[in-house]
Order: sequence, then C-alpha cells, then structure tokens
Amino acid sequence: MPMPTSSSSPPAAPASTGWLADHRGPLTVTDDFSVLDDPLEQQDFTQACEVDGQALSESVLMVQGMYCAACSGAVESALDGLPGVAQAQVHAATRRLTVRWNPARTRLSDLARAVGDAGYRVLPMQQALSVSARLAETRKALWRLFVAGFCMMQVMMYAWPAYVTEPGEIPADIDQLLRWASWVLSLPVLLFASGPFFGSAWRDLKRGRVGMDTPVSLGIVITFVASTAATFDPAGPWGKEVWFDSLTMFVFFLLGGRYLEFKARDRTAGALDALMNRLPERCERQNAAGDFDSVSLKRLAVGDVVRVHAGQAFPGDGEVLSDGVTVDEALLTGESHPVTRRRGETVVAGSFNLAGPALVRLRKLGRDTRFAQIVQLMENASTDKPRLAQLADRIAAPFLVLVLLAAAIAAAYWWQIDPQRSLAVAVAVLIVTCPCALSLATPAAMLAAAGRLAKQGILVRRLQAFETLAHIDTVVFDKTGTLTEDRIVLRQVLTRPGTTEADALQQAHRLSVVSLHPVSRAIAAAALDRLQADGGTPLPALDGIRDIPGQGLQWQGGAGQCLSLGSARCCGLDEAQLQAQGLTVADTPCAYLADEHGWLATFVLDEGVREDAASALQHLRAMGLQVRLLSGDKPAAVQRVAKRLGLAEVVAGASPEQKLAQVVQWQQAGARLVMVGDGLNDGPVLARADSSFALGHGAPLTQAQSDFVVQSGRLSDVVQALVLARRTMAVVRQNLVWAAVYNLVAVPLALVGWMPPWLAGLGMAVSSFWVIGNAMRLARS
Repeated sequence: MPMPTSSSSPPAAPASTGWLADHRGPLTVTDDFSVLDDPLEQQDFTQACEVDGQALSESVLMVQGMYCAACSGAVESALDGLPGVAQAQVHAATRRLTVRWNPARTRLSDLARAVGDAGYRVLPMQQALSVSARLAETRKALWRLFVAGFCMMQVMMYAWPAYVTEPGEIPADIDQLLRWASWVLSLPVLLFASGPFFGSAWRDLKRGRVGMDTPVSLGIVITFVASTAATFDPAGPWGKEVWFDSLTMFVFFLLGGRYLEFKARDRTAGALDALMNRLPERCERQNAAGDFDSVSLKRLAVGDVVRVHAGQAFPGDGEVLSDGVTVDEALLTGESHPVTRRRGETVVAGSFNLAGPALVRLRKLGRDTRFAQIVQLMENASTDKPRLAQLADRIAAPFLVLVLLAAAIAAAYWWQIDPQRSLAVAVAVLIVTCPCALSLATPAAMLAAAGRLAKQGILVRRLQAFETLAHIDTVVFDKTGTLTEDRIVLRQVLTRPGTTEADALQQAHRLSVVSLHPVSRAIAAAALDRLQADGGTPLPALDGIRDIPGQGLQWQGGAGQCLSLGSARCCGLDEAQLQAQGLTVADTPCAYLADEHGWLATFVLDEGVREDAASALQHLRAMGLQVRLLSGDKPAAVQRVAKRLGLAEVVAGASPEQKLAQVVQWQQAGARLVMVGDGLNDGPVLARADSSFALGHGAPLTQAQSDFVVQSGRLSDVVQALVLARRTMAVVRQNLVWAAVYNLVAVPLALVGWMPPWLAGLGMAVSSFWVIGNAMRLARS
C-alpha cells in the first residue's frame, strides 16, 4: 500500500546496505536505520491510517533488548513527545511496538534511532523473528546463564568450608585465598552475566525513571561492593562477611527465570508468529519464455504466474491453473482437514500446498490479500494492552519507589542492630519485591488464550475482550448466515403420481444447471447428490432456456413440449389451489416444476441450519447463559428456525436501526450480551454489544467492529471461545493473587532478615515463572 505523501515531507533517505538488496538470506539491519524509510520495505510492516482526520502511518515492529515488563514503558517513553509521533504502544509479552506517526513530520528511521538511543533496537517482525535472530538471542541468553551457573558452582565450592567448620578451624591465609578466589569468579558474573540488569537500569535512570531492574541492579552492586570491601579490608567498617555466593546464586536464578520466561513467552506467541510469517521470502515466477525464475516476493505483480512446490506457502491470493491442488488452510480458516482446489478455483495467501508443484495466477498481493487482513487483526491484538495490565503497570512504578524506600529504611534500622546484616537485608528487600510477576499476570494469560484460539482459526482483535466476554450473561444470534448456512438447501420434494423424486430432480437439473440463482443452485446441487448416490449421470442441459427475472426458467420444445421451474406464476399454476390440494407447504419458500401436463413437482426449500447449531445452543444454556434470536428476516422464516432450535426469545423483521434499539433496550434492562453475526450487515449491533463475534470468511475483510472473528463459521468455536474466556480470567485472578500473596509473605521475611539475597533472587525468579507457566496452561489444546 503506498504511504501517505506530502509536499512538506522529508526527502526519502537512500536505501542502506544494512538489508541485502536481493533478499537472498535473512534480512539484517545495521546502525544505519535509513533502510526503514524505503517504501518498498515499508510495505511489509507499515500501512496508512487516519486519526481525527489526520493522515498517519501505522508501523508494527519488534523490539529487541527487552528483558522485563518495565522495558515496554522505557520504549514508549523514548517515542512519546517526539515530533510527528501520535501514539506508541509496546506489548510486554510479545515485544511488539505499534507506532502511529506523521510521515510529513518525521521519518521512521528517526524513530528507530530514538529507540536505539534508549538502548533497544526495532526491526520488522519478519526479520526479528527469523531463525538467525532467534538463535543469536537465545545463544547470548544461554551464555549469560552458563557463566553465572558455572561461577556460582565454583564460588559455592569455595564458600562451603566456611559453612561447615567452626570459627578458627580454617587458617587465615587459606580463608583469605578462598575469598580472593570467590572475588575473581564473581567478576564475570558482575561484568557479563548481569549486563541485562545494568543496561535496563541505566536506561531508566537516564530518563528519570525507576524500572524493575533498578532495585535488582542496586542489590547486585551493593552486594559486590560490600563483599569486595570485606575481602580487601576485613577489619574495615564493612566487616568481614562476604556474600559472593549469594551474589552469584541470585544472578543465576534471575537469569534462569528470565530465560524460562523468554522461552515460555516465545511459545505462547508462537501461533501468532507462525501465522504472521507464513509467506515465503522467494518464489518461482514464470517468464515470457515459459521458464521459471526465483524472485523476491516484493517483485511479484498481479497477473504473474508462479509455481508453488509441495510444502511451500502460496505468496498471494490466486487462481489455480493446475488440474488440482491439495491445500492446508488450518491457521487461516480453522479447518483441520486438507481441502482440494480445482482448476479455476481460488487459493489464499499463507495456505500451504500439500501435493506436487502447482501453478497459480496471482490475483491479489500484499495488503489486498485475505492473509494480510488476518495478520492485521493479529497484530492489533498482540499489541493491545488490556485494562488490567495497564492498571498493573500504573501500580508498578510507585511500588518500585516504595521498594527503594523500604530497603533504605530496613538498612538504616538493621545498621543500628547489626551493621554486618544491614546490607544483606537491604539487598534481599530490593530483589524480592521486583513486581515482574504483577506486570506479567494479565498479558501473559490473555496472549496465551489468543494463541490457543489462533490455532483454531479464531482471531482475537482485542485482548481486552476476554475480560468482557467472561462476564456476559446473554448470547444474541443473528439468523441468516449465523444460525443458518449462507445458502439455500432443498428440504423436501413432492411429486405427482407416477413421477419419482429422482425423475423430478433429473428434469429440474436440466433447467437449473444453466442458472446462478441461489434456488437453481440448490436444486442443481441436490439433483447431483441424488444422481451420484444412485450411480446415475445427469441428462444434458436443454437448449433455448429462457430466464425470466424474479420468476424462474422456461423451456419450449417441439410438439408442444415445455418445462418450467420457478414460482407458481412462472409455471402457470395457482398457488392457492396447490395449497388446498396439499401440493405445497404454507409459509415456506417453494419452487415448482411443471410440464405441458401441468404441475410436476414441488421443491420445498429452506435455509440449512448449521449442523452444530443445536449442540452449540445446548452448551450455552448449560453454561447458564440466556440465548436470544435477533433477525431482520420475515417472522415465518425466523420462527421456523427458532422452533427447530428450541429458541423462545425471538425478535424478527427488525431493520438495522431496530436491531440496534433492541440491543440497547436489553442492555438497559441489565443484560451483558455478546452478539454473534455474519459480519456483513450487523456492524452497528456488533459495535454496540458488550462483546461480539463475526462469522464467516468475509468477516476479516468487511467487518471491523467485532472482537472475535470465527473464520470457520462453526458455532462450536463460539462456545469454545466463551469457555476459554472464563478460564482466562480465572488464570488472571490466580496470577494476581499469587503476585500479591508472594509479596505479602516475602517482603516481611526479607525485612526481618530471614531471607538471604540468594533466596530472594530465587523467589523473584520462581514468582515470574509461575505466572508464565500458569498462563501457558491456556495454550494447550
């Protein structure tokens, strides 16, 4: 999509060599951020938007260098207030940055440079999530963890004699040698393994902030300085106690906890990342000579013919030119079984070819594809910050200030009682109270639930919707396209004596096969199904069929032969007389077949109720929810569906305005309701409802008001989402309670001196990992 331009916009910067020009490998970025200003590159992560009448650009990027929830605030602060920046939001659990900026006032490279000055790096997600980037980040984290673990074990070996011997048993020179050895082994822990804590704390202090790593860094520095002073001057004011074992141990525990948290977070967001990064970097395009050249995805154009091999994803929406192709659309539609697309049918970008090479003519590329629409929904959800998470972030900042004050007061108090223990108590207080678990409690659970739903083909547009959905008490369904299929089906065939149902369908098929009218297609499909079941073959279509708009189809043959299919008027029949003779069904849509002798057959039509509709409604009632039907269709048609599904509360014949008024009326009466519609004409009520679902493949393209998009169209997926929302909020409450109880228990223990620094580090790491691990339960299918 072209970026908004302005006559006053800064000139485009030249493309940097930081990205490989031919994209033959993983894209990498250097300190020259000007490549981010390349419009061709921006197509992957930037789109135009409008806010309050102002033309802006919205970019979704990945932030590298984030180690805890507080880092998100540091990145947002680096961008807030910059010229041209309208909004910047970072999701701590996914490390995604969404920034809305004015291309007439700033460049994206300037924003990336500002984030870089704050100590972080931003990259397009496809590059940041590449295999090489993931391996590099994981390798560095493992090296830090290995250094801390190795040094911890060695330091504990040197400290162990002091724990198991009586004072004076170890000669003074040996005791001093062990202290020196512990000091030397603690240096790599301080200078290398603790780097993430110091870097994060320094970034926060430069901006006048108190981050979550500030108390941790202070604890590490104070412990090392006090132990170093005791090592070089045992008779000095710091005493002779050293805590090198505690220092190395709690650094190891903190790094171990963060590494496990990183892996868990990576797995939690795995479904979202897998969905967003399905497209190949290169594909084979057919040239004028009929040969195939390997080209970058960015070089493709609408109308190109590409060859997609087995196991590869289709680069765009296109028309199948091969005889057939087997496609996996699981992450796009929630359909677990492979589907077959014949010649002339459409395949969608991001779906996988499961069979041999397939030729496809591209019809849509980039942001015009359905895949891009889905990715946009997922990006919005993954950068959405739930209200409970925002509250936790607001609480965390003043809480950290109180932590520093509590540590200072505890140190002053214990200095009067036992100066040698005062520093240990202060360090324990600084470390044990880091509110990482509090900040991760809500987003971790909601992101895990969003990933679980993504695997089932349910897209979450707002993470906040989980909280609302968990508390609804009423489910309101639209009828057409929601409780019923989006097509007409043949329910019954009535025939005159001497004519079988198969004969009537065979004759009707000769007419209906030439028409695209929904009724004709329903009859033609039913006729083919019957013929296939009987092992027969359809008769050829008749020549000279006349299509009468709004009435039906007529054919006139020789020797007075004729055949008509459609309304009673089209067939020359009296519908009242047919009803009196029992040859039709009252208040039910019917099509008639007549020949030169008169009435031949009646085709009783109906909207096919979804197969899982009855069971879905039964599950909803079992959950204690009220179920209502709100439709704009004719009362007779609505009542038929309601009767089949056992629905008592029904509103029919409602216009869009009346639907909206009815929803408002229910809400004013105290109902907390979720609206389930097809997403095509239910925009006002979907937006007004407390929460909403849009069903069907068209929803991501046409409906921007729903909270959830069920691509499969299965009502059972709505039930699963409701159940998962309740589980998600239960897990959120568990996480918040755990974080609160942990601090209520651990802080007093640290203040009274019963919790050494190493145990404080272990408690902090376990607390954060428990929150992530508890949230991970939601991601299991």
